[in-house]
Amino acid sequence: MKNTPKLRLIDLFCGAGGMTQGFVQSSPGSYQCVWANDNNEFAAETYCANFGDHLAPGGLAELLADKALQIPLADVVIGGPPCQGFSLLNKQRVDDDRRQLWRPFLEVVRRSGAELFVMENVPQLLNTSEHELILEEAHKLGFQTASEKLCAADHGVPQTRYRAFVIGCSFADPRTFFPPLKTHYNPSKGEPSLRIFGSEFVSDPRPWKTVSDAIVDLPNPEGCEIGDLDPPLNLHFGRNPTPKSQARYRAIPEEGMNRFDLQERAPELTPACWIKKKTGGTDLFGRLWWDRPSFTIRTEFFKPEKGRYLHPNQHRPITHREAARFQSFPDDFIFKGSKIEIAKQIGNAVPPLLAAAIANVVHHAWKAHRRYGNVRAVNA
Repeated sequence: MKNTPKLRLIDLFCGAGGMTQGFVQSSPGSYQCVWANDNNEFAAETYCANFGDHLAPGGLAELLADKALQIPLADVVIGGPPCQGFSLLNKQRVDDDRRQLWRPFLEVVRRSGAELFVMENVPQLLNTSEHELILEEAHKLGFQTASEKLCAADHGVPQTRYRAFVIGCSFADPRTFFPPLKTHYNPSKGEPSLRIFGSEFVSDPRPWKTVSDAIVDLPNPEGCEIGDLDPPLNLHFGRNPTPKSQARYRAIPEEGMNRFDLQERAPELTPACWIKKKTGGTDLFGRLWWDRPSFTIRTEFFKPEKGRYLHPNQHRPITHREAARFQSFPDDFIFKGSKIEIAKQIGNAVPPLLAAAIANVVHHAWKAHRRYGNVRAVNA
């Protein structure tokens, strides 16, 4: 269809803008960002540096309480209400207020007149009563819904990150176009057999992207601060580990090793709390593998004791640039703030390539609706 207008896009709880990046790069010229919101000043600065000055800072619920606030008309509302209330790391806080932030999200959907929404969260959301409430409220607003857990590696991201998505559509059953077909497969399970109608893969899927695919071209990092260099080297800096930390790195030199290997090889270097805890946490102080995707990138990826964040063969944690690449951010994406704030932005982001996969099927569904009045075979 020629001269198809751009879909007007709102991104809530946008952070650095990983979802917006995915939507605008998925099909250049198909989406126009008209409004965004986040309450972190550094993330907001990053978002504006990349997408323009249309972000309203502050808490969304507080902003919506202002009767003078004008929400622009939009076609699609996307975003990830803060997920800590559902996280496995937050099991005890069943009354966490952050579980309720989907309500102002849906209020923006209502006020903007959007016909589609995409809500992202941790997979644990799907097994909660809160998820059922989200679906009920969306249905009251006239939306049909579909929910799915997606693996980022299945869509070209060099990272086995799992996220939950809830899709709402006012003009069709989103199950006719969501979830998107997988473009990549886990080679350890073998290449998918010949595709038939209803397959979960595209016709020519490729193996998962690996750590090597993402970072093998990068030189050894220099310095310990954000550099006044062109990308990708501006965020490719190291840390200043203690002699004990350096000794720990060298004690587990092979790909895939972890804290249990450290305990076996160098018990004198192993923290007492790890020695006492004989089960669980197999990724703590772990090295990545060159020929596999990275593990989930979180906000403290520069601390090996927090996860599998050691370089495959160099005796160091991964750098900010390496983490950004594992999240599929392009090198020319601009990050603002301190090292700690940028790490939070990288770790909290939806991988742009995963968002792009969703953006593609949303756009195809919307075009099909404009052409036919419904959605037909758009997930292809």
